[in-house]
Amino acid sequence: MAVSESSRNALLPSFLFAAPATASPFAAAVASVGGQTVAAPSAAAARPAIWARAPSEPGRRIEMYSPAFYAACTAGGVASCGLTHMTVTPLDLVKCNMQATSCYRTCRYELIANENFYCLISRIDPAKYKSISSGFGVLLKEQGPKGFFRGWVPTLLGYSAQGACKFGFYEFFKKYYSDIAGPEYAAKYKTLIYLAGSASAEVIADIALCSMEAVKVRVQTQPGFARGLSDGLPKFVKAEGYSGTVQHLMVLLNADTMMKFASFETVVEMIYKYAIPAPQNECSKNLQLGVSFAGGYIAGVFCAIVSHPADNLAVKKIGLVGLFMRGLPLRIVMIGTLTGSQWGIYDAFKVMVGLPTTGGAAPTPAATKA
Repeated sequence: MAVSESSRNALLPSFLFAAPATASPFAAAVASVGGQTVAAPSAAAARPAIWARAPSEPGRRIEMYSPAFYAACTAGGVASCGLTHMTVTPLDLVKCNMQATSCYRTCRYELIANENFYCLISRIDPAKYKSISSGFGVLLKEQGPKGFFRGWVPTLLGYSAQGACKFGFYEFFKKYYSDIAGPEYAAKYKTLIYLAGSASAEVIADIALCSMEAVKVRVQTQPGFARGLSDGLPKFVKAEGYSGTVQHLMVLLNADTMMKFASFETVVEMIYKYAIPAPQNECSKNLQLGVSFAGGYIAGVFCAIVSHPADNLAVKKIGLVGLFMRGLPLRIVMIGTLTGSQWGIYDAFKVMVGLPTTGGAAPTPAATKA
């Protein structure tokens, strides 16, 4: 009796496992079913969709610059930025209140066009938040341990969205601009490609962040405004409208992300070139992740120095030295640790899904068709 095609397929549960990519030593073997000789299907035969990997198969790798690659980078960005920013909420809370306190001291007698901003600074006691240590003491005394994480929900959601766009679109634009430049110019002007890719990604990332950042700052620096995101966002929209977030977008757009990505790529390349006597792809994963953290921390120091003046622009009459130096040590510690942790988490996620760590060389441009 002839064996139908469906019966043949039932001999191997192919809906569960995919055949290994390498040829099996039994590929030429035949089976006898009901007196009929049935040839084993060849490796080149069409296979159904894979639902699970056979235990003997090697781990499946994600193809570089494929949609799955960019999806993995986006997910890694969510983990790296959202978690790290939420963790340093206490430091960010003290920093924001130190700056707002200085605004109170220097602006309380001036005519301020933005009534909401005046309302914000006029409720801050100028005797508070004189230093980092006193700031933590004030928070602990007045609000208890819970006060250290006020505004953590908009921080987590906002910076998760920012991280998704920042890292995902950075990888996309870095490859896109390398393809436009071509192999020769991509290698020669790779730093410009890093800067252009990070700048393009930053615009999209900050649009995703600005509404959550606006609520976060108001919750953290205006006592009694709101308990968190659930009641803070409706109040903010009612007071300033959705267009009010644009003001925060203008503040967020600065050169710190460009410095963060370009300096990281350069520092990592220099570490592998001068400090480690082995190519990046020959180093252990633990060593590569250590380089990612070190490169991220150094990049964070540069990032803090570059972005600090813009962070202090709201503080009036502090002088040129104050513009560059007020709160800088805390910002270096905060941004350095933050950036190092972000790159470490991001690359750890990439390694976990089978991708190489970031840095060391510009992406290889796509081959030009003849």
